[in-house]
Amino acid sequence: MKTVHLITVGKLKDKNLEQIENNFYKRIKSLKLLIHELKSSSENKEAEGQLILKKLNDLSSSFVCGLTERGKSFDSPSFSRFLYQELEKNSSLCFVIAGAEGFSAEVIKKFNIELSLSAMTFPHKLARLLFIEQFYRAITIHENHPYHN
Repeated sequence: MKTVHLITVGKLKDKNLEQIENNFYKRIKSLKLLIHELKSSSENKEAEGQLILKKLNDLSSSFVCGLTERGKSFDSPSFSRFLYQELEKNSSLCFVIAGAEGFSAEVIKKFNIELSLSAMTFPHKLARLLFIEQFYRAITIHENHPYHN
C-alpha cells in the first residue's frame, strides 16, 4: 500500500473540524495517509521551516508538494490523475501545509511542485480539511466510486 504524508504546522483543536476530518480519514482504505502535526512557532516561519525540513528529512519522501494559494490548480479529476501518476513514479508523496506566516525559502526549495486548493487563502486548519476531502475524492474518482458524482 502506497503512503502519502501530510505535514501540517499546528494542531487541529476544533472538535467540529476534527469530527469532519475523521469522517473522511476513516473512509480512506486503498492508500495510507499519515498526518504529521508540527508545533507552531509563534508565527516564526524560519523556526517552523526548520521543523518542516527535519520532518521531510526523516520521512525521506521522494516527492514533496507544498500547498499554497499560488500553486498549480487542478479540478478534482485532474488532481486524481496527478496523484496516481506521482504514486506510480514515487515510493511516497508528501504534502505540506504551512503555518500562518507561510513557508520559509528553504522549505520552498524542497518542493517538487506547489499545489493550490484555491486562489483564496485559507486558515491552515481549513486547508487541511479541504486537502483530506480532496484526497478522499481523488481516491473515489480513481476507483470509480459514486462519491464524486
